[in-house]
Amino acid sequence: MLQINIIRQDVARVKERLAVKHFSNPGLVDKIIALDDERKKLQTDSETLQFKVNSSSKAIGQLIAKGQKDEAENAKKAVAGYKLQISDLNEKLAETEKLLMDELVKLPNLPSDKVPAGKTPEDNVVVREGGAKPQLPENSVPHWDLIKRYDIIDFETGAKITGSGFPLYKGQGAKLQRTLIQYFLDYNTAAGYTEYLPPFMVNEASAYGTGQLPDKEGQMYYMPADNFYMIPTSEVPVTNIYRDEIIKEENLPLKMTAYSPCFRREAGSFGKDVRGLNRVHQFEKVEIVQLTHPDKSYDALEEMVAHVEKLLGTLNLPYRILKLCGGDMGFTSALTYDFEVYSAAQERWLEVSSVSNFEAYQANRAKIRFKDQNGKNQLLHTLNGSSLALPRIVACLLENNQQENHIVLPEVLHKYFGAKIIA
Repeated sequence: MLQINIIRQDVARVKERLAVKHFSNPGLVDKIIALDDERKKLQTDSETLQFKVNSSSKAIGQLIAKGQKDEAENAKKAVAGYKLQISDLNEKLAETEKLLMDELVKLPNLPSDKVPAGKTPEDNVVVREGGAKPQLPENSVPHWDLIKRYDIIDFETGAKITGSGFPLYKGQGAKLQRTLIQYFLDYNTAAGYTEYLPPFMVNEASAYGTGQLPDKEGQMYYMPADNFYMIPTSEVPVTNIYRDEIIKEENLPLKMTAYSPCFRREAGSFGKDVRGLNRVHQFEKVEIVQLTHPDKSYDALEEMVAHVEKLLGTLNLPYRILKLCGGDMGFTSALTYDFEVYSAAQERWLEVSSVSNFEAYQANRAKIRFKDQNGKNQLLHTLNGSSLALPRIVACLLENNQQENHIVLPEVLHKYFGAKIIA
């Protein structure tokens, strides 16, 4: 959530940055300013009347001491009137504050000055590429055929058990999932990230804190009996570990990693772009999260990008890094880098990670602060990234490494998988 003082400091710049994200309702900024003006006036009027109550109450005692009973009674009636007015003002103040908050959460985060202009994915900027695209055998096929050939993932039985978009991993497929999760966690903890295993459901306050509510409620699975949400990513519970807390500045940055299944209702439509593992309702992912000092968050972002890039390099997958344009960014992000790996059998790039700096947007919603050297509480910055999401990584590992009668696994996975190939 944007801070109201940041909006008031430079309204024109706020509108200009929102335009970079192609925000469709710039008039909302003016509405927010008007509500904040009303809030300030109501607060000032209430405080003025409270001052009169305090002054009059003091005077009543003095009048009684002097024997001026009539004057004291008149003063008491005035105080009673002031208190009624204060009650009405405070009621209006509470209503106005709620209206203000309801409107504030509708504003997306402001994009960083580093965000390129553009509206669609075609306008994203390729930062760099790495790895070599493989030369596949003539009889190569996409992963949705490979998983049947080697009997490692069963979409039909998954659909019978639950529904479309819920794959059933089996045998070497299940083992590959476990292998990748363990490798990713080991890689992250070796880089200084503390491992967590969070709850896979969160309450409304947690979903609000990281910006899933009220923006993405239609994309999450919801359990009304308990008012819980299935997590779309472990970013949500992990970031909320420090919700409503004040962290010592010397303890920053906090670096956290977590595995979790992820649940997303918006699995997409039919067609090759969403076929097989390209888009599913449930998948596994390892996440990295950092809570940092505001002055160091963009250094942390570049560090996280380099971390994910090196991880992809160890898997020998061809990749590219994109800096997202304003129109293709997420609601809560100030700057996002996407990682895509090349699917040789499908002849297309597949997104496998997003690494984002949210600046103070999530911290303001979740009230995550640190105490600076002057003893003042300040909002810190939050960042997160996929390290990595498994479905498309698995798809590309299978497709890019397929041979005549087997699939070769990257060397770094051999000790985890206990074999060099899937056959």
